[in-house]
Amino acid sequence: MPNIKSAIKRVKTSEARNAQNTTAKSAMRTAVKKVEAAVTLSDAPAAKEAFSAAASKLDKAAAKGLIHKNAAARKKSRLAKKANSL
Repeated sequence: MPNIKSAIKRVKTSEARNAQNTTAKSAMRTAVKKVEAAVTLSDAPAAKEAFSAAASKLDKAAAKGLIHKNAAARKKSRLAKKANSL
């Protein structure tokens, strides 16, 4: 454990940020899984709705630096391809 005041603050803020990032990344993965589940059930309306939510989560994650912008674009493209195949 650090002794210096600024280092103590750094530990606290990094833990808080890590918790926020973990939550956002988990929500993003869950949204992606919902789209894939709707596609496997061949539920077109649910897949479209889930896709828009997943695309939003992916864009926010890319904007916050949780994932690379190209990775977000690639995932959105693949999800869109699956959703539009119904």
